[in-house]
Amino acid sequence: MPEIRKNLVTGEYVILAPERAKRPHDFVVKTPSIPPPAYDRRCPFCPGNEAMTPPEAYRTPSQGNWVVRSVPNRYSVLSSTGVLWKKIEGLQESAAGVGLHEVILETPRHDASLAVLSEAEVQAVVATYLNRFTAFCSDPRVEHVSLFKNHGVSAGTSLEHPHAQIVGLPMTPVQFRRRAEDALRYYTKHGACLVCRVLEDEARSAERVVYESPGFLAFIPYAALSPFHLWIFPKRHESTFGGATAEELMDLAHVLRVVLRKVYFGLNNPDYNFVLLSGAPSDRLPHLHWYWAIIPQVTKRAGFELETGMYVNPSLPETSAAFLRDVEIERHMLGEPQPLESAHTTAEECLSVVTEDDNVVREVVESVTMQFAC
Repeated sequence: MPEIRKNLVTGEYVILAPERAKRPHDFVVKTPSIPPPAYDRRCPFCPGNEAMTPPEAYRTPSQGNWVVRSVPNRYSVLSSTGVLWKKIEGLQESAAGVGLHEVILETPRHDASLAVLSEAEVQAVVATYLNRFTAFCSDPRVEHVSLFKNHGVSAGTSLEHPHAQIVGLPMTPVQFRRRAEDALRYYTKHGACLVCRVLEDEARSAERVVYESPGFLAFIPYAALSPFHLWIFPKRHESTFGGATAEELMDLAHVLRVVLRKVYFGLNNPDYNFVLLSGAPSDRLPHLHWYWAIIPQVTKRAGFELETGMYVNPSLPETSAAFLRDVEIERHMLGEPQPLESAHTTAEECLSVVTEDDNVVREVVESVTMQFAC
């Protein structure tokens, strides 16, 4: 018989359907993708093509060849200039479309991904995430920051080069606000953070835990909305990613790399979405707890999910977690990177073949929608 579970953190219900249940191996990607080149002369994000992007907002290291860089999105969904205004006229409510939008280039290599980077490289990526998150939150026009990554076509990506995006919104999305309100109600009634209670329960049972470090717990929720849906929570209570310590950032990079490698090797590099849900650094709230979510795109939402807001998960969270726990990532040895091609192609030549404006806007819209299924 199917079982309906409630996800207390999101407030959503999920139907676990044994009749539709699949073994974890059934979700392994069967069709191998064509490996991309280490360097693509047409790619605006590859080294040597820096003139194809707007002037960078951040890079590390600050001098010499870059490891990670962040640039304003050429096709931003919001305007970085202008004054924020909001107005209500009768039943019509509107606001100025001002805000911030950057693309975080996670590696110079066109053919890499977070799962196959070294731990030091992932640390640089995570540090860049925090730098841009903090910078966006400091803009008085920004009320909420959305940081997300789309890996693969079915996850909404439009450019192959590994990258994440960050958007500073002039308002708080309704679904994030509802979750914060639910968390506040729980705190008011029980005097404790709901997520802290969930972490205690998950660590105690351990049946849905995928990986644990001194500072973080990675697990598949009791009421996971989709197969292999993962959460990475800091054990220390903190309402904002901006409050993470240097030690926690290094620990997060380690956990993130381990979990993504388990997904990469266990499911054969599936498409996935990766999002941050966090309060602002100025709001240190006792009821809110920041976290990352990883959502492999191994199933599709359809009319039932769209109409009801409920999800049908054909996998059991306990079985999926056990499968990922057993993935031995250290036995997968990566070959030595091949040398990059010459990067002497001019920006003008590259711009003549790259026209991604519609795709980039579509990627952002799909990702902001996906964020609240996590």
